[in-house]
Amino acid sequence: MANSAIALPGAKCSSGETSPYPCPPELRRIPDPAVPTPRPCPWPLAALAAAGARPSSARRDQLGPVPQQPRLPSICAFALLLFAFSSWAQATPTIEIHSPDTLLTVRFALQNDPNAPAAPTYQVAYRNKPIIRDSRLGLALVPTPLQSGFEIVNLATSRHDNTWRPVYGERSVVRDRYRQIVVLLRETEPPRRLLELTLRAYNQGAAFRYALPEQPGLERIVLARELTEFRFTDDHPAWAVYSAQGNYERVPLSQLRPGCERPLTIQVAEDVWVALAEARLVDYARMKLAPLTGEPHSLISDLSSRVETALPLVTPWRVVMVADRPGRLLENNDLLLNLNDPCALPDTSWIKPGKVIREVTLTTVGGKACVDFAVQRNLQYVEFDAGWYGPENSDESDATTVTLDPSRSKGPLDLPEVIRYATERGIGIILYVNRRALERQLDQLLPLYRQWGVQGMKFGFVQVGSQAATRWLHHAIRNAAEHRLMVDVHDEYRPTGYSRTYPNLMTQEGIAGDETRPANSLTLTLLFTRMLAGAADNTICYYDGRVAQNATHAYQLAKAVCIYSPWQFLYWYDRPAGSPPRAGGAGGAETAIGTEPELEFFDHIPTVWDDTRVLHGKIGEFAIIARRHQAEWYLGCMNDAQARSLAVPLDFLPRRIPYVAHLYSHDPAVPTRTRVRIDRYRVGAETALQVVLPPRGGQAVRLVPAQPQDAYPRLPASPTGRNEASSFNQAPGESVIVASTGSGSGRDRPVVIDNLVP
Repeated sequence: MANSAIALPGAKCSSGETSPYPCPPELRRIPDPAVPTPRPCPWPLAALAAAGARPSSARRDQLGPVPQQPRLPSICAFALLLFAFSSWAQATPTIEIHSPDTLLTVRFALQNDPNAPAAPTYQVAYRNKPIIRDSRLGLALVPTPLQSGFEIVNLATSRHDNTWRPVYGERSVVRDRYRQIVVLLRETEPPRRLLELTLRAYNQGAAFRYALPEQPGLERIVLARELTEFRFTDDHPAWAVYSAQGNYERVPLSQLRPGCERPLTIQVAEDVWVALAEARLVDYARMKLAPLTGEPHSLISDLSSRVETALPLVTPWRVVMVADRPGRLLENNDLLLNLNDPCALPDTSWIKPGKVIREVTLTTVGGKACVDFAVQRNLQYVEFDAGWYGPENSDESDATTVTLDPSRSKGPLDLPEVIRYATERGIGIILYVNRRALERQLDQLLPLYRQWGVQGMKFGFVQVGSQAATRWLHHAIRNAAEHRLMVDVHDEYRPTGYSRTYPNLMTQEGIAGDETRPANSLTLTLLFTRMLAGAADNTICYYDGRVAQNATHAYQLAKAVCIYSPWQFLYWYDRPAGSPPRAGGAGGAETAIGTEPELEFFDHIPTVWDDTRVLHGKIGEFAIIARRHQAEWYLGCMNDAQARSLAVPLDFLPRRIPYVAHLYSHDPAVPTRTRVRIDRYRVGAETALQVVLPPRGGQAVRLVPAQPQDAYPRLPASPTGRNEASSFNQAPGESVIVASTGSGSGRDRPVVIDNLVP
């Protein structure tokens, strides 16, 4: 990160003192110099020292040594002159930074208002068009708010560009590239408190946060409200929801109500999409959004509780994601990860993503049957859900014991034996614990479960929102990491990127998953709203009756691609062969997992990825998402009520390398209970699939490098010069490939069932 300092009006250069807030020049009307950046102007600390100010611990960690560069003796006077010009043109200086691609602009200024002189404000513009107009920043401290009457004490800007590799994710390499400005403000009247604002401009959007440095007379603070505004330029449509597992509605900004969840996706124009989000929420109150009183189509931060803390304080990031289409927002969701601290764990070898089946009978026989099924179908975990240690909502239930809830199962359950059996076969065990037991027994449970050989925990019905709940949850995640336990958080919790810092946080709910019987339109809205925040445990159903109520089974296969979750729960409510048919039965279901040929797709699919691309997408209507794991690509195609046909060029495949496409689609003519048809073709980067989606239907596609002995047909050349395939291009009565005897990688030949009649 390159840094240098620029003097402000009233500052004097003095040798021998160095500012703790270094930065390179990127002020408004100061272009990036063609000549080498001058050596930082020494910055006097007398004013700061007199106020007793110290940079926040976060800033101290970020700032490195200032690079020594050729000196420009007049830089202080030059900066002073330009600020004077800016001050003449406006009441206060306007400071401007651009994203590295220059498409996004963030401006900061102290605006004068009769009721709020010298109030900090910001603007965001995209492609030279305003997205967010002058919006105020401030903290409603008790008893006196910190929101106006400021002067700029120090200013620092910097550039940052590096890449890092997550332990797992939606892409294997993440680029962290931005330009940043840090403004230190001081009240001009007693008590002359200090406030630091950090603003960043990424290609993917803008982010900003507050910091209160340590300072005399202000050892602790009570924050009643946060005064962060988002004033939009028009009454744009937004996709709003008021609980993490609720139903979204498309409404104009003027109709939003208090308590609106984040991320909040907003359509500013046909080619401008915005999402308001939160990043690095660890020990603060959750931010939701509320209407800004007295301002049209404007919002203000809505904290879920007061915040009480000692200084220094660094708040979570407030994020304004910006893109040219909703799919690009999803492709850019690693912005929230970039705004979190790097991985804090020196050893992550024990953190293993994978596919999970829930054991629904709470019996020893059922547990071993799930283990055998996991081995057979390439799953990695078996989870024991609510009821294994007693009624989950009872404060009397003891999660250090195996004591079945009689309303869920009559047993018997020898959990140690199931864990031993699973461990011998390379399958991990995950245990569910409700927050009632977690809050009482966490310090006992973590070492005990580690001793038992458990790999992870699912936290149930955790409390969220308040500062106390937020602190407890993230403390629990950190403590779990100390005992090498992975975590899945349910129910209302939505992520803000903490899995970068503690990647044992594998996934979380915070989504209207399959348990809630979501309409296709809701799931297709979640992809471009909730999924911007990160992984979601959707608890994918397959054989349960609710699938046929809303969609097709091919659509359910596609969910495993489209809905990212490093722990991906499959076959929710279902039980494998060998499991007691009428024991237990979470949700009252007794559906048995069959041997339908398309289950090979679940067998093969990974849960973490090296690349992610949104090929098509419209909120609430349809989506086609492609993800790569090593050399294989997977496509998930999901549709709502209107039939449609979409071209999918496979130009993301490496050129001159043949692939085999395994296509899974709905066909009423297939004589299985799931009606999934399988087609296999040789394809390449020149191929375009013509994906035909029926109402409420979907398709899944697996693309693997072809082997020389593969004998699958090539696609006929299209009039456009591309090879095109449609998995709905055969009429009833024709031969269709519905199964293969194995992986289709060259050792097996397709099995053809002829003359099928719907």
